[in-house]
Amino acid sequence: MTEVFGKPLPALLGQLLLGLVNGSFYAILSLGLAVIFGLLGVINFAHGALFMVGAFLAWMGLEYFQLNYWVMLGLSPLLVGIAGVAMERGLIRWVYRLDPLYGLLLTFGLTLLLEGVFRSVYGVSGQSYSTPEALSGATNLGFMVLPNYRAWVIVASLTVCLLTWLVIERTSLGAKLRAGTENPQLVQAFGINVPLMVTLTYGFGVALAAFAGVLAAPIVQITPLMGSNLIITVFAVVVIGGMGSIFGSIVTGLGLGVVEGLTKVFYPEASNTVVFVIMAVVLLLRPAGLFGREA
Repeated sequence: MTEVFGKPLPALLGQLLLGLVNGSFYAILSLGLAVIFGLLGVINFAHGALFMVGAFLAWMGLEYFQLNYWVMLGLSPLLVGIAGVAMERGLIRWVYRLDPLYGLLLTFGLTLLLEGVFRSVYGVSGQSYSTPEALSGATNLGFMVLPNYRAWVIVASLTVCLLTWLVIERTSLGAKLRAGTENPQLVQAFGINVPLMVTLTYGFGVALAAFAGVLAAPIVQITPLMGSNLIITVFAVVVIGGMGSIFGSIVTGLGLGVVEGLTKVFYPEASNTVVFVIMAVVLLLRPAGLFGREA
């Protein structure tokens, strides 16, 4: 059997694949956080809870209404995005001009509320969601067996991340969004509805979390605490990449997922802490993050 650094190649590639899958979730979740913080200045701690809501909506759609995975992959982010618009209009907009700590506390309270509601209704044991038939099974690549669904997660996440980056960084709409958050009075003077842009931006950011939740549903147990178990690592990813950096969130999310996966092969005891060790080192050397801009 072929070995690399004393480890069997199939085991190494399997952990690399697992790292890419986890990195895909880190990338798309940290992307949503970066969009909201970079354009609105709000630390959205409720992102993990909305990731959970997206997964639960996919399960509820199948369980109660017989709506399949592909329908819920579009419907769940749409519903959570609409809920995000209502949250922004009713709650979030009141903390824009305050210290970011107020936004963090407000969204943390929303997290506790959402988790409490789902825990009281569904408990904490978790719900299972079957893999869609079109993506079941695996493909033998010769050197490893690649589960089709995990390959789909990687491709779908990277596609959404790339399209989001292109829209924000390379289109006139993205330029208006950035200008509207930096100088809203000037942009509004040109007839652009800045409050509406801000609201839709928040709705889009939380829709990304719900999209990731639907992608995760067939892989993990759907529980009310699934977002809380992930959001701390995602915040670390955002800090390492640079708060508000869209490109940094994508690259850092994927990279740290791979590092975490490889750590499980060579030093499993450190796999749960390696991301935070990297965060500490990056903050010591570059407080703004790898791709962030110094204040």
